[in-house]
Amino acid sequence: MKISDRDVLLVIDVQNDFCTGGALAVPSGEKVVPAINRIAQKFTNVVLTQDWHPRDHVSFASNHVGKQPFQAIELDYGRQVLWPAHCVQGTAGAEFHRDLDVTRASLVVRKGFRRGIDSYSALFENDHRTPTGLLGYLRERELKTVFVAGLALDFCVRFSAEDARKAGLEVAVIEDACRGIDLDGSVAATHQSFRDLGIAVVSLEAFL
Repeated sequence: MKISDRDVLLVIDVQNDFCTGGALAVPSGEKVVPAINRIAQKFTNVVLTQDWHPRDHVSFASNHVGKQPFQAIELDYGRQVLWPAHCVQGTAGAEFHRDLDVTRASLVVRKGFRRGIDSYSALFENDHRTPTGLLGYLRERELKTVFVAGLALDFCVRFSAEDARKAGLEVAVIEDACRGIDLDGSVAATHQSFRDLGIAVVSLEAFL
């Protein structure tokens, strides 16, 4: 696959808390790191996202009396899964995995820092209206095709890919540079959504 200066690699949330031993570990999450590092060498444009929550964040089950992780509640913007506290601002868990090559990144987008709203997507918070600023960056840089990798396939990768596609960008998800949680069939639902929206799913081999 030929990568152009109009393509961008969007690396989602490769942070310690989403890797083995972390507060919200994605199974084998750290195994995306070598693949992402290898792919990133092909790109002029690399953007990283970083979950960056305050301790009192609305998505943490510990901030709701009687609630347990992975239960859901209704908020004014819709259904919200409650998570173990993770990626708290300034903690080791919020740091990028130590083996992730961050030197090629031209931008780091922090998300989920507003106490009252979660942010899966790299482009919009979970109300689907509040922008992170990434879409403006992509448009001003005239970047046309977004390749998405990282954690987790069925949440932050999925929402980011969907929002980029709905914004009119070409989108491809590099599946073997992602790992999923698979909560109540969420991986199958993610693949169906990608098919419905015309989001390509490609493999690491395409870049070798």
